[in-house]
Formats: sequence, structure tokens, C-alpha cells
Amino acid sequence: MRARAGFERRCCEVEGMSLIAPSAQRDLKRSAHPPGPGRCKGKSKAIKCPSIQYHLAGTKKVQQELCKPGVLELFFDDAKKLESIRELFVGIYGLEFDDAGNQAVQLAIRNPERYVLKPQREGGGNNIYGFKIKDAIMGMKDSKERTAWILMEKICPPLTRGYVVRPGGPKVPPLSNLVSELGIFGVIIGDAEHIMVNKQVGHMLRTKDATADEGGVASGLGTLDGPFLVDD
Repeated sequence: MRARAGFERRCCEVEGMSLIAPSAQRDLKRSAHPPGPGRCKGKSKAIKCPSIQYHLAGTKKVQQELCKPGVLELFFDDAKKLESIRELFVGIYGLEFDDAGNQAVQLAIRNPERYVLKPQREGGGNNIYGFKIKDAIMGMKDSKERTAWILMEKICPPLTRGYVVRPGGPKVPPLSNLVSELGIFGVIIGDAEHIMVNKQVGHMLRTKDATADEGGVASGLGTLDGPFLVDD
């Protein structure tokens, strides 16, 4: 019982998961009656995060649905707010086996340089760009595989001039053409009926070379940056 009690005291609550200290792991191995699977996690008071609803809300297929006419109206009735939200959208098209999906396939084949082909994955390195889109579409246009992808209009952000400082790079980095992407961090806490907290809590600016397709920081293609606000 002493080993079990020590084990439970050394379980840490982090976002619904229980972390076991190394000393507690040793006690667990020596214990004749180790706690069953999920015992420590079941005692956690941490909020289980994320819920399946919030996880799905960020997927590309949901983004595709939000771009369809009449969908945003299910959530907002303010015409000005609807207009301001739609100003941020670009075209996102599904590749299902219907008229709309077949039209999207033809768009990709005719003008691949205007689009990005995206799977339902995150982390960078998964998208297909430019003329490679045509080859990818032709290879799966008659396969169910195509329904797992979306076709998105390519965003063309304004160019800026700047320096990228990298580990092991030149002491004086060259002045380069760059593009940036501003990501907003939010926090939402709620249940099926009520939202208690829903607010913006921070941001991250990623910058990459203007000639690069991917811009993931973890993959080494993008860099962390900071916005500098000026009066217009």
C-alpha cells in the first residue's frame, strides 16, 4: 500500500493526462498490486482537452464547409460581421464524386499554379504545389483517395524585405524577399450547452523566403518573427 500511495501522489495532472515521475515508476514495478490501466488518469481533475468538437473545428474539411454559401449564417446574423469574416476566406473546394468535386478537379488540372492541394494532416511537408498538383490529381481522380484532399486557392501575401538569422548561417545574412503568416491563439472552454471562456490570448508570426512553398518552423523552412505595427 505504501508503494501505491507514493505512486499516486507523484502523478501530475496535465491537460487530462497523467505523467508518472521516475521514482513512482520504480515503485510501480516493485508493487505487488499496481494500479490498473487509467487509474491515475481517472483521478485527474484536469480538463479533458481537446474535445472532439473543438478538434474537428480546425480540420480542413470543416473549413471547406464554412466556405459554402449560407453556412456562416448558422452562427452569425450580423451582416457586417459576416462580410468581415468572408473577406478573410479564399476558395476551398472538396474533391468528392459530385458535380462540385468534378469541377474542382478540372480547376486543378487547368490552372494548378493557382492552387494548393492539401490532405487532412498538419505539421508541414504534406501539401502539393504548382504543376505537381496536376500529376497528383490525374493519379487519383478516379480513386476514393481524392476525397481525402481539398483544393485551396493559393494565398499571395505582400512581399517584405528582411534578414533571416539561422544557426550556422552567414554572419551577415543576405537581404531577402520574405512573406509572413500571422497565427492567432485562442482559448475556448465550454460544454455541449454553454461556452464559459472564448478569447484571443496571443499570436505567432512565421516568416519564410518568398520562393519557398512550405513554411513550417519545426521543419526548418520558416522562422519565428515578430510584427512591428506602424500607423497607416
